[in-house]
Amino acid sequence: MLSKRQASSCALALAMLALASCSRYDNSALGVAVVATGAAEGTAAGQAGQLVRAATVEGLVAFDDAGRVIPALAERWIVTDDGQSYIFRLREGVWTNGDPITAASARRAINAALRRVRDTPLGLDLVGLDEVRVMAGRVIEIRLERPMPYLLQLLAQPELGMVHEGVGAGPMSVTPAEGLAVLAPMEPSRLGLPAIQDWAERTRQVQLRALPGPAAVAAFNDGTVDLVLGGRIEDFLLTRSVGILRGTIQLDPVAGLFGLHVMNDRGFLAEPGNREALAMAIDRDALIAPFGVGGWVPTSRIVTPSLDGDLGTAGERWADQTLADRRAAAAARVRSWRAAAGTTASDDGQGPSASEPVRLKVWLPAGGGSQVLFNRLAADFATISVQVERVDDPDGADLALVDDVARYPRVAWFLNRLSCRAGQGLCSAAADAAVAVAAKAATPAERAALLKQAEGELTASNVFIPFGTPIRWSLVRGSVDGFATNAWGWHPLMPLSWLPK
Repeated sequence: MLSKRQASSCALALAMLALASCSRYDNSALGVAVVATGAAEGTAAGQAGQLVRAATVEGLVAFDDAGRVIPALAERWIVTDDGQSYIFRLREGVWTNGDPITAASARRAINAALRRVRDTPLGLDLVGLDEVRVMAGRVIEIRLERPMPYLLQLLAQPELGMVHEGVGAGPMSVTPAEGLAVLAPMEPSRLGLPAIQDWAERTRQVQLRALPGPAAVAAFNDGTVDLVLGGRIEDFLLTRSVGILRGTIQLDPVAGLFGLHVMNDRGFLAEPGNREALAMAIDRDALIAPFGVGGWVPTSRIVTPSLDGDLGTAGERWADQTLADRRAAAAARVRSWRAAAGTTASDDGQGPSASEPVRLKVWLPAGGGSQVLFNRLAADFATISVQVERVDDPDGADLALVDDVARYPRVAWFLNRLSCRAGQGLCSAAADAAVAVAAKAATPAERAALLKQAEGELTASNVFIPFGTPIRWSLVRGSVDGFATNAWGWHPLMPLSWLPK
């Protein structure tokens, strides 16, 4: 039997041994949870699916952990002086099936990716792309109809990853497992690249789970995962359960759309002025106050202020009115509509009476934060005699929450996301027409002016009721490397697989 002194010495020796082992390397897998939203559960869906695709099907360029564009299949590139030609030199390597990476095979892969996104908002963002040309054995050129200063950000999007013979080119491989996806960094020699010494000791697997918000936060608190990504406002209040010793809450400084999209033009919503009345009634600062989010920027504009291409001449709406003044004007519009509707009802025996409040159905995603948000909206709308009911299906709603992060910091992203081609809710054909003309503008100044006109058309249609910037949060253990907050709210998996030196 050991004495107390012997036992203490033994314990100290074991602790020192463990410490020495840790100082060499620890290649145990990193547990990562991505917050699944609504129907987007499972590692092949939603943001989890996007992260897996970006890790296994890289494009010409990619994002690093700080949101900067870095080489991927293209090792370097140049941009011509007129901004209408991007020339990429591909890396010397192979696709995962062993075929050499060539300009011809890359061109086929890029064109296939472009076809897949043609009828999406991302396809609208790429409308200025003219053609992809083979210039030499490993050199391709992307020709543009006009300068696109944000082209590299678009090419780094997961949807534009390049597939050859049905398979991506890494830099990670994925193995499905029960309830998670196991991603492993691919040894460079598999891709025809120079081998890296001690690869196995320098990298680790990433075990990715897609979980509802409460389960993701619980997994962080009990140590199952060391990183939670993709948090939104509906689950933000859950972060209060995270003690300072467990990790930190990180907020991404994103831009984007956060507000209510008008889904139909029936009844009260048929008139743009009535839709504006709803926007006028909202106290945007009070809307987010219960969440205690520092640095949140409220806005009555559709476009996040001060972005590239924003002329700065479109100020906040109703800036010369107090909240009380706005609500008084909005309430008058509601009374006027009810009076007209009541007259119609008395004539045909149908429709609301003049004394009945306006009733609307609102969809927000499930979550405690959404309920807090809904309660604030309900109180704001009640000040102008509009009653709202929360519903579970966006297809049955009059108003539906939009919560999207901008893929690039330009006015056009906001207009494309709310365009008629996007196919969600009400839209403005006049705004779309102005955007189409702007795409053919001869100068950046002319394009900016036309996009300002398009924003004005979309604003006047009142098909979207903005709150402010989206909220994106992560939970990060102190031991996690390869994570950084960034303007895209995008946190790739490959940087997380590198072990500290």
